[in-house]
Formats: sequence, C-alpha cells, structure tokens
Amino acid sequence: MRFTSSLKLKLIYVFRINDAAHRGCLKIGEATCEDENVFGLSPNSKALNEAARKRINQYTQTAGIAYDLLYTELTVYNRGGLRSFNDKEVHNVLERSGIKKKVFDTVNKANEWFITDLETVKRAIATVKEGRNSLSSAEVTQEYSPIIFRPEQQEAISKTKKQFKKGNQMLWNAKMRFGKTLSALQVVKDMEFQRTLILTHRPVVDAGWFEDFGKIFYDRKDFAYGSKNNGESYDSLERQVESHGLHYVYFASMQDLRGSELVGGNFDKNNEVFATDWDLIIVDEAHEGTQTELGKAVMGELVKEQTKVLRLSGTPFNLLDDFKEDEIYTWDYVMEQRAKMSWDELHFGDPNPYASLPTLNIYTYDLGRLLHEFVDEDVAFNFREFFRVNEAGGFCHEKDVRAFLNLLTKEDKDSLYPYANEEYRNIFRHTLWMVPGVKEARALSAMLQTHPVFQHFKVVNVAGDGDQDEESRDALEAVEQAIGKDPDATRTITLSCGRLTTGVSVKAWTAVFMLSGSYNTAASSYMQTIFRVQTPATINGRMKEQCYVFDFAPDRTLKVIAETAKISAKAGKTSQSDRKAMGEFINFCPIISIEGSQMNRFDVPHMLEQLKRVYVERVIRNGFEDNSLYNDELMKLDDLELQEFDDLKKIIGQTKAMPKTNQVDINSQGLNNEEYEEKEKLEKKPKKELTEEERKRLEELKMKTKNREAAISILRGISIRMPLLIYGAELSDENQEITIDNFASLIDPQSWEEFM
Repeated sequence: MRFTSSLKLKLIYVFRINDAAHRGCLKIGEATCEDENVFGLSPNSKALNEAARKRINQYTQTAGIAYDLLYTELTVYNRGGLRSFNDKEVHNVLERSGIKKKVFDTVNKANEWFITDLETVKRAIATVKEGRNSLSSAEVTQEYSPIIFRPEQQEAISKTKKQFKKGNQMLWNAKMRFGKTLSALQVVKDMEFQRTLILTHRPVVDAGWFEDFGKIFYDRKDFAYGSKNNGESYDSLERQVESHGLHYVYFASMQDLRGSELVGGNFDKNNEVFATDWDLIIVDEAHEGTQTELGKAVMGELVKEQTKVLRLSGTPFNLLDDFKEDEIYTWDYVMEQRAKMSWDELHFGDPNPYASLPTLNIYTYDLGRLLHEFVDEDVAFNFREFFRVNEAGGFCHEKDVRAFLNLLTKEDKDSLYPYANEEYRNIFRHTLWMVPGVKEARALSAMLQTHPVFQHFKVVNVAGDGDQDEESRDALEAVEQAIGKDPDATRTITLSCGRLTTGVSVKAWTAVFMLSGSYNTAASSYMQTIFRVQTPATINGRMKEQCYVFDFAPDRTLKVIAETAKISAKAGKTSQSDRKAMGEFINFCPIISIEGSQMNRFDVPHMLEQLKRVYVERVIRNGFEDNSLYNDELMKLDDLELQEFDDLKKIIGQTKAMPKTNQVDINSQGLNNEEYEEKEKLEKKPKKELTEEERKRLEELKMKTKNREAAISILRGISIRMPLLIYGAELSDENQEITIDNFASLIDPQSWEEFM
C-alpha cells in the first residue's frame, strides 16, 4: 500500500453524442488527472484527452454509447496568482448567458446537457477565468440579424430620442404585443446610455428582457446585461464600467427595491442600486406598483437630476394626466388593426408585418338573465357569489356551477357556446379561464376533471399563494409543459385569478373566459388580461388569425370597452369624436351578444343604448342616492327655473339635516356636447401654447364643470330625502299613484319640516 497525494489536478472536458436525441447538445464535465506532469499542457493534449476519456467511459461504455470528445483543458490558470475553476462555474456562466439546458433524465432531473456549440463553451471557460458571470450577447453564437422595426416602432424610438434631448420623461401608451422591450432597448443602444435600469412589478419578465437584449446587442461587446438571475451581477457590471467603460442594462424588481430600508422597507439592501447615477430608467408595466407611496419613494431615490425615465404600459389610464402631449407616444389596438388592413393597399406585394397579429372577437353571454339570484347591486353578474366555496372546499351552488359547465358543452351543431361540438372544442383546445380566487379555482379544477367533456382537458391551476415571482415562473412552465411541443395533440384549461395576465405570452391560447370581476373591474386589468390571447402564433404551419374573449357579464364588457375607446357612458357627454372612436374599435374588435341561439353584433347606437339601460337599472336597484340620476341635461334651466333653483339652494342651505353644500353659480349651467369637446381639446394642448383667450376660455369651462358638480350635490341632498317624504305621504286612496306632479301636495307639513 502506498500513500498518494491528497491534491489532484482537474480538467474540463466537452463531448457530444451523434444521435438524433442529442443533436445540437454538448456535455460539459470535469475529470481528475492522475498524472501530475500534465501541469502547463495546452488544451487537447494527449494526456488530458486520455484522462477525460477514462472518466467519460465510466458512464457511456456500459450503455454502449459512442461519443466524440471535442475539447479538454486544465482548470488551473493564472490571474494574480494560481487559481482554478470547476465545471459548475462554466455551467453557471452558460445558464446566466441564456444558454438553454436539455435534461434527459426528467425523473431524477439529471443528465443535463447544454444546447450550444463548442466555441460558445470555450468563451464561457474564458469568461470564468476573467472573473465574469456571463457572456456578452456578442460572445454567444446566435443567428441574429438586425431587427427590422415596424413603422410605429421606429416612430416611437425617434420621438423618444427627440424628447430626451429636451426633457427627461416619456410614456409609451402602447398596446400589448407592440414590442416595447425591443424598441426600448434600441433607444438605449442608439443613445449610448452607459447605465440603464429596467424596473418592473413583474420579476418573471426578466428572462424576456434578457432574451431581447441579445437580439438588439448581439453585435456590441461593450454592452452587457445583468440581474439576479441572468447575465452579470451588479458588482461585476460596475467593476467593468470602472475598468474599461462598459455600458450595461440592469434588471430589478419593484418588490425587491421596496423592501429596502432606504425607502421605508425592512431590509438593509440595494443601497448601491439607489446610489447609482442612472442615465435611463425604463419602467415596465408602469401602471403597476409605481403610484403607491412606496413606489413613489423608490422612484424618488432612483431618479437623479439628469436621469431620463421611459415608462411603458399597454393600459396607462392612471398615468396619462402626468404627461404632456409631446411626452406620450400612443399605439392602440385600433391603430394596429387599421395598419394591418391598409398595408396591402399602401405596400403592394411587400410582406405585411402586421399579418401575424390576430383579430380580437368579444362574445358576451348574459348569465344574469339565466340566473337572476346572482345579480349584484350594480345589476351585474356576481361571480364571487356564484363560485362561492364552502368549508369543505366544494361549491355552495354546486348544482348551478355544474349546470353552467353543461351549458357550455351541450352537444348542438347550431349552439353558440364555445364547447358545444367537436369543431369548437378543437378551436378552443387551449384557453385561459379567469376565476374569482384561489379556493374557487381549486373547486372548479376538481369539477372540471370529473366533467364528461372537460375531463379530456388537462387543467392547469396556476391560482395559488406564495411568492409571486416564483409562482409566476412556475406557472408559465407548468402551462407550457401541459401544452407540450405539439399543441394540436393536447388540450388544456388554465385557471388563474391574476397570474399570467401581464407580461407573459402563451402562443397556443386562443380564448380567455372572463369568470371573475364585477361591473367596476378596472379597464386596465381587463384589457391586459384579454390581450394575452392575441399573442401571434404559427402552429403546425397554420397562423393564428382570430382570438376570442368570452365574457358572461355583458354590461361590464360594454363599460370597459367604452372606457377603453374613450367614451363617457353618461347621458349628455358622448361627443361625435367619441362615437367615431367607439365605432372604429368595435369595427376591428367585434362585440357579439349571444342570447339563446341568437347572435347580435353591437353597433355604436346599440352599445350606447345598452349602457344607458344599465344606468337606469342601477338607479332602480340603488335608489335615489345613485349618482347616475344626474346628467348634464338637468343643468339646462330657463330663467324662471333658475330663480326657483336659487330659492331651492337657499332652503337646502338652511336645513339642519343637510350637510353644507358647495356654493353654485346658477348662471353657469354645466357643459353641452360642443363645450365638452372644446374643453378636452384645450386641456390636451400644452399650456405654453395656449393663447390668452384660450386660457380664459379653459378657466371658464372648468368653472362650469365645478358649478355642475356643486349643483348636483344640492339635488342629491333632496333626492336622498324623497323616500322618507314618500313614507309620510297622506293618501286617501291606497290605489292612488304618486307622481312627480302630485308628490308635493301629498306630503304632510310635518314630514316637510322634519325631513327637508
């Protein structure tokens, strides 16, 4: 027996297996070299190759696998003294550089290979020796070519570069699928920003930004990407800035930064990120999490005097008032579909860049008419009550929920429900269903799996508790795994109560079922959700040209679409330009009402009529306190009525039961349609461009609006007392009808005194 050295030299090896399963994959491993005389040998030396083959043969020869050894290299190197690296460090560089892995033993999650080429692996080894965490985009072998931006993307980039020469902020009000990440990164590249921060409320989109970074900066070694999961670390990026002037893009989540002590959080972290003098901050999904007190504190610490801020959002309804007109670039669904339709006329024979963007179709089904007991105070279907879960985890209204599923799937070749026959079930193989909550999703998942039709669909329930970042990442992987490589061979239903509705793309989804929310659902979250299904896709040679939304609360649908199309649904405020905007929207996004076997397509008059009917029903349901009672027509009073109103104001002002109201100038009576349009145009115009006459006119119109609100507060003070007065009315005949004309004469003096 002999003692042997405790210390052994290590080497890295790279090999491939020449079969179909391993095509394009390389294995990077580590072996021990027994011969100490190999120190200093160059890569691929005979002794190194022999040591590598000895190790590889241990796990390939028993299975009779033939392989090609491609590369060997000692792990010892000199950088300020002798150092060494291992195969795990090389793997880490490849993973952080976006190189995909392929796992052949899925049960044990073992036998990992990398989908890459030898030159990229060699550069990864060199990167480890240099002390970097990842390859630059230019160092990864990719078949990238310059991105050809669509005209509207070029316009957004150009307008932003122009704006940043004179100002520090810009908002892209651009619909989902615009290509905001690629376009924003092109701005970074064109303007040569040295330090760029990407800030988002959705950490799961880090991988998407990293992938798009490679597409833009594939030819620039002087730009690098960093985050906690991809590319370089923050410290590594800053070291390279100091050593050779590197430019970088760093990705951070709003949740992580909000937890920092510096902005009121509980953890001592991210101080160096806040201290950095950022040249540009890109706020992705800017409508989320940035308007809260903590969100504003984060931005306050990050933004320095010369920092440019580019906000990206598909639904920035809560941000528009903070920007001037020349600080906003808008590209909406109507613009996209109009460009798609007119492309061939303007560019005969040229490839249509919009051809892959599907047309959205919205189908509404009025469950409230079928199930009256689930209508809420807003005269809208109450999904939360309908799907309410008991302590045992089952539905309280199990019979009704099951009847609903049966309604969707009832076999009928003429039915207009989405799962009524085999043809429809093939069209809607992969869909997203929005449900009210986690418990509801769990109960629905169980019911779907035992349903005669839906049991043939793989149900993926992504509604769950826990860390949002990890859950979203796992959720997307779960959905893609269930769909598989061939979407035509599988069927899935994804249940969600919020996850996967922003910033992610699932190409196989063809429809979304809106089974949650209420009449007051925010237009921003609704539109973000429904546009998930508009992701372009080509599946087995067929392009997705149509996608669908199925909403079972039609009044909510109309309200959201009206808000999105910049329509005010209240009487007296719908201008001609608003009607035109709505007409264009429903031309490119058909809204179809389904009642039984009848299908009716909404036009603008029908849609406005339906919206007004909703307001009337709400007033009937909610009583005299509903604000929908009041519209601008009520403010159009003649001279005699003005005098009577003035007297009424004095009476109301003296009533103890009535809180003090705002004072109102009776001679300013609210705005008519033309004045609303005039006010809107003047408010959109930059203040410095307003003439003195326009400035005075705008103040006058604003005062009219204020007076209208004050007048309504007085009328409301009367209307909420009317039920009490009716209760005290003296009727000689019980069958006598109380009308607006005889109301005052029927009320006894004591009731007038007590309640008015």
